[in-house]
Amino acid sequence: MSTGRAPFRPYVPSSARVRELTPLAIVLGVSLSLVFGMVNAYLALKVGLTVSASIPSAVLSMTVLRILLRRGTILENNAVHTIASSGESLAAGIIFTIPALIFLDLEPSSTTIALVGGAAGVLGVLMMVPLRRSLTVDEHETLPFPEGTACAQILIAGDKGGTTARPVLLGIAVAATYQLAMRGLGLWRHTVSITATHLHKATFGAELSPLFLGVGFLVGPRIATTMLVGGLLGWAILIPAFDTIGGSALGAVFGIPDVTAHGPSEIWSNYVRYVGAGAVTAGGLAAIVRAFPIMVAAIRRLRMTSRVTAVERTDLDLPPQIVIGGTVLIALGLWGIPSFQLSLLPTILAIAFTGFFVVVSGRIVGLVGTTAQPVSGMTITALLATSLCLAMLGERGPSGIASSIMVGAVVCIAIALAGDMAQDLKTGALLGATPRSQQVGELIGVVAASLRASAVLFLLHSAYTIGSPALPAPQAQLMATLVTGVMEGELPWALMALGAALALIAEAVGVVSLAFAIGLYLPITTSAPLIFGGLLRAYFTRRPGVGEPSTSLLFASGLVAGDALMGIGLAGLVVAGWADLLKVRVPGPPGTPAEVIATIVPFGLLMLALTYWIRRDRP
Repeated sequence: MSTGRAPFRPYVPSSARVRELTPLAIVLGVSLSLVFGMVNAYLALKVGLTVSASIPSAVLSMTVLRILLRRGTILENNAVHTIASSGESLAAGIIFTIPALIFLDLEPSSTTIALVGGAAGVLGVLMMVPLRRSLTVDEHETLPFPEGTACAQILIAGDKGGTTARPVLLGIAVAATYQLAMRGLGLWRHTVSITATHLHKATFGAELSPLFLGVGFLVGPRIATTMLVGGLLGWAILIPAFDTIGGSALGAVFGIPDVTAHGPSEIWSNYVRYVGAGAVTAGGLAAIVRAFPIMVAAIRRLRMTSRVTAVERTDLDLPPQIVIGGTVLIALGLWGIPSFQLSLLPTILAIAFTGFFVVVSGRIVGLVGTTAQPVSGMTITALLATSLCLAMLGERGPSGIASSIMVGAVVCIAIALAGDMAQDLKTGALLGATPRSQQVGELIGVVAASLRASAVLFLLHSAYTIGSPALPAPQAQLMATLVTGVMEGELPWALMALGAALALIAEAVGVVSLAFAIGLYLPITTSAPLIFGGLLRAYFTRRPGVGEPSTSLLFASGLVAGDALMGIGLAGLVVAGWADLLKVRVPGPPGTPAEVIATIVPFGLLMLALTYWIRRDRP
């Protein structure tokens, strides 16, 4: 029976033979991988976030190969960005976890960091291989993969040239100029935030940036609204509720003392965030239940691939022998190599949680992209479970703490790479790349990035001291707190149970619980602004006679690319110590009317620019 859906057709036909993983692509990809990894290591330590390198690396690759060198195919460009994006993903996984060992006086060696980075990164890539077709092709209509789609649109536009690339290039120019004026020159703030003190610190805020406007447009109104609801629940309901019950008998049930002296950010960080972690855990379990057919199909596909000899080029993956054998070898290495400090039980938990969350990660990035993927939330789940198991077995000393952190590091790095691999494979599926070439390229990028990870970490630690106000490393601080909390018997289980219950309620009423949980876990300034792009997308698709966006989609993709490119450029200036040279003013207090207006007006003009391209899509 026909479904009425158009068949999935890549840009480059499967029958075509086009250069992909060439020596030039490998060299350029590894070089960009090292650069993006260094920049994102600093950003992760500074603010607990990273900038996705998929889109900017695709644009840079296209610029170098097509404009400067006047050569290179679209699939060669794709290979470069696939390798390059692995560097920032591995950096995020390491920086979010390994510094926890420094905080707990369990100093990791350079060898240990390289081994855990390489092993966990390869594990994440291998475990994503059997899920590739189900996530990127079979669910083409249901998983938008915003960043992967944006990369494909940018590369296709660049390959066609002429007027086709115009909306992308204009979007890049507009977003880059916007970010330069906002963050570089300091002409206005990037966020607006309002706290109603008379409503027990209920808070609403949004980061008004081209990136969030573009991503919101790409993911659409449903996901954007769901994340907004989760964010509002956390910041407009739970924060006032906790402020009200703090210090009371009901507050004692949830472990909430008197918090009248705390600001909304402190309440969110110390209490609401645990509710979000519980929601992400339950949402992940719900996603696993829904994704069970995918996992069954993936296993069946591995078995079928081992028997089939004639496979189309665009459906060629790494052989199942390498996937299964590589996973087994890594598991044995985690158990047998002393540097990992893992006994049999933590090793089993590391492999099991990695497999579990790789499936979840693939669906998360398919829904909201790698930027909004709650890697730390999933890592927290694995960390808590491992710590609890070891504590119950009596391993509460330094060895138990080190093992728990190592399991968290393996899981964090693996799912970060798996999410990045899923986005890159979606780009490849849209372009018509050979999956096997992308998978090999990602493995090359992982090895290269893992070899320099410790040098960057120790360099920044020597210069600024990780854990100081200059480099607070918030994610790793949280990991260390959770492990010691479990080992010492102090953890807010009631708050996490509350989050799990909220996610299950959302699931029961038909809401995408994982998107809801992500919105609850993230700061309101991250979960709220997607709605602006989502509303514009809804306005576009509901107009009579108008189908899916074309030039407006390209312009939105350009907004994401330009924002990311300029963000990385400004981050490089911060690392070099030159950022203050650009400042022409220091924005005033965020709550003043003048600063609010100065922030809203440019964003309003940005929305008008996107609306212009929406109107151009009228038939």
